[in-house]
Amino acid sequence: MTRLDATFSALADPTRRALLARLALGEATVMELAQPFDMTQPAISRHLKVLEGAGLIERRIDGTKRPCRLAAAGITEIDQWLAMLRQALATNYDRLDQVLAAMDPQD
Repeated sequence: MTRLDATFSALADPTRRALLARLALGEATVMELAQPFDMTQPAISRHLKVLEGAGLIERRIDGTKRPCRLAAAGITEIDQWLAMLRQALATNYDRLDQVLAAMDPQD
C-alpha cells in the first residue's frame, strides 16, 4: 500500500479524523486524546498507531509520556495531492468559461 493509500485509509475512520482535529489544536497525550471518547486507552492507541503508520502524526518521548502531534510531511502530502485536483478543476472551469463566453446569447 502506498503512503497516500495508507493516509486515506486512516482518514476513512471518523474517530481518527476526530483525533487529528484535536491534534490540530496542539500536542496531546494518549490519555488526553482518549477523554472525549467512549473507548479504552488501548483502542485509542491502536487508532494512533494507524495515524502514525500513515505519516499523519508523530510521537515523542517526554519522560513517561508520549505526546502526539500532527506530522507536517503527511499533511503536506495530502495537500499536494488535493492541489493537483483543484488545479484540474480550475482548468476545466476555465475551459467552460471560454466556451460560454464564445456562445451567442441569441442561440
